[in-house]
Amino acid sequence: MAIKKFKPTTPTRRWTRLEDRSALEKGSGPRKLSVSKSQKAGRNRQGRITVRHRGGGFRRKVRVIDFKRDKLGVEAEVVGIYFDPNRSANLALLLYKDGERRYIIAPHGIKKGDNVVSGEKVDVLLGNAMYIKNIPSGTVVHCVESIAGKGAVFGRSAGQQIVVQGIDPTGKYVQIKLPSGEIRLVSANAMATVGQVGNIDKMNVKLGKAGRSRNLGIRPGVRGVAMHAAEHPHGGGEAKGQVGGQAKDIWGNRIGTRTRKNKRTDRMIVRRRRTKRRPYAKK
Repeated sequence: MAIKKFKPTTPTRRWTRLEDRSALEKGSGPRKLSVSKSQKAGRNRQGRITVRHRGGGFRRKVRVIDFKRDKLGVEAEVVGIYFDPNRSANLALLLYKDGERRYIIAPHGIKKGDNVVSGEKVDVLLGNAMYIKNIPSGTVVHCVESIAGKGAVFGRSAGQQIVVQGIDPTGKYVQIKLPSGEIRLVSANAMATVGQVGNIDKMNVKLGKAGRSRNLGIRPGVRGVAMHAAEHPHGGGEAKGQVGGQAKDIWGNRIGTRTRKNKRTDRMIVRRRRTKRRPYAKK
């Protein structure tokens, strides 16, 4: 998908870069595949803010997406590519031979009229889904399950691509390389879709003004040095001050502190995306 540029009639429009959605289908797609979405504004069930800087924005519905690709052996035709306001990737609407319609994440290069199919072992073609153990090494895939039947959890955003590196000697797992550089194991019977996620120009979008961020539900953030000392480690002082020592977040954690705490799946990680930092050399 291309990027739209504008005539520099204002300073904002000079640097604004937006998606060109002229090639997408008009409208929001089948009503049965859209459900209402309640506004949480970053709050959990107790009403406490767990994700900051969220709230407001346009009202939008959630599209029901087939992340499992469990309709095996039934061929489907792509009848349209649609915009999804809830994610960076576009959606492909599939019409199966039996008349059922489903959304999937649109791979890069797929177009209206193409045919796709999912199964235990099918042809390695764009948009086809199969068990990852049957996909040749070096193939680019997306929408990969971590556990068989759970639904895709890896490689779902625009431009993402995952490389299959080969099956484990035990035959129970397959090694994959994620876009972050992390190498991990997934179940050999997990489903994966061939190809790269589409809308790869999404990374070049520049909103241009704060109003577009507000429309997306992103509220403003406040600098720590502009707060009181009781509100942020960087706050306080009689004038504009500097951050003394290591930069910290609002809770006092050092910026860059690793917060991952999931020992249950640590054994599935072969190589982390970041190596351990080396200690500073003594002079």
